[in-house]
Amino acid sequence: MSAKLIDFRTIRYHEGIVEILDQTLLPHSETYCTLRTLEEVAVAIEKMQVRGAPLIGVTAAYGVVLAMQKHASDAALGVAINRLSHTRPTAVNLHWALQSMRDVLECVPAEARLKAAQDRADAIFSQEVTVTEEIGMHGLALLRSMSAALPVPRELRVMTHCNPGKLGTPGLGTATAPLYLAQQEGLAVHAWVSETRPRWQGALTAWELSRSGVPHTVMVDNAAGHLLQRGLVDVVIVGADRITRRGDTANKIGTYLKAVAAKAHGVPFYVAVAGNTIDFTLNDGVAEIPIEQRQADEVLHAGNYFPFPAGTQARNDAFDVTPASWITGFITERGILRPEELESHFNPKP
Repeated sequence: MSAKLIDFRTIRYHEGIVEILDQTLLPHSETYCTLRTLEEVAVAIEKMQVRGAPLIGVTAAYGVVLAMQKHASDAALGVAINRLSHTRPTAVNLHWALQSMRDVLECVPAEARLKAAQDRADAIFSQEVTVTEEIGMHGLALLRSMSAALPVPRELRVMTHCNPGKLGTPGLGTATAPLYLAQQEGLAVHAWVSETRPRWQGALTAWELSRSGVPHTVMVDNAAGHLLQRGLVDVVIVGADRITRRGDTANKIGTYLKAVAAKAHGVPFYVAVAGNTIDFTLNDGVAEIPIEQRQADEVLHAGNYFPFPAGTQARNDAFDVTPASWITGFITERGILRPEELESHFNPKP
């Protein structure tokens, strides 16, 4: 399946280097960067050359591999984990992947760590690919049932946000994975794609969907409520960067308003996510999930254009939190779950 649908690679480790698709240059230039050191990996994550919670985790895992190539001591391992863990604060997949690497490497002697690191990072990569396919299949079943329930045959209209696609994972993506499978199956779908200011991740989603032939229309972020109110959306599916044990969900800024509008107009709102995005140490997402604050220039500049008066201040929250009560369900690798079912399926021994 993935060989047919994944038409580009986001990351590759080979011959002691990491190659990444530089997402800051998309959609105008499909350029790959070579990363050779721990610091280069950390900077690539910070500058959003790689994006998306699953891909950030995979990239960090390979960052540890590069660190072990240079020094494999306990001290070097600690430095690598510490440096990478401070690159992006909200996405929990980063910390999950780093903890997974630490758990493996602390149990082997220094001389065996490089091989162990490579094996574990490769396993994380493969796991993420498999999970995206499973999310896609469960999401496809949902789209099939919704399409069959339409009173008049037509395309199913799916609204998404940010870039929850192939570019954010090493596989099919999360929220867009069902769309790719639907397209392959011949199920008629149409995607509403948010521009997702200020980083324009919607342009990346449009780039992906265009390559795969999935019909889509880009909208300004603040059009979401209008489209939902007018009955032009059948379902909203988004991704996530961190989910609490009760189901509160952090995703790209603007997600919360879509959830509120969807609830107001009776449109189901789903989160497509891997189980490793759930942080069972947290309960209240609004109070406890750390929200990344990015540079004001991302808001104040539009390329080389600066439309605001000199001295204008801006706030740039990268994420917001949607409470579990606004979420219809989670499309996971273990099926479609209600918020209260997450714990029993992914944390059976709380």
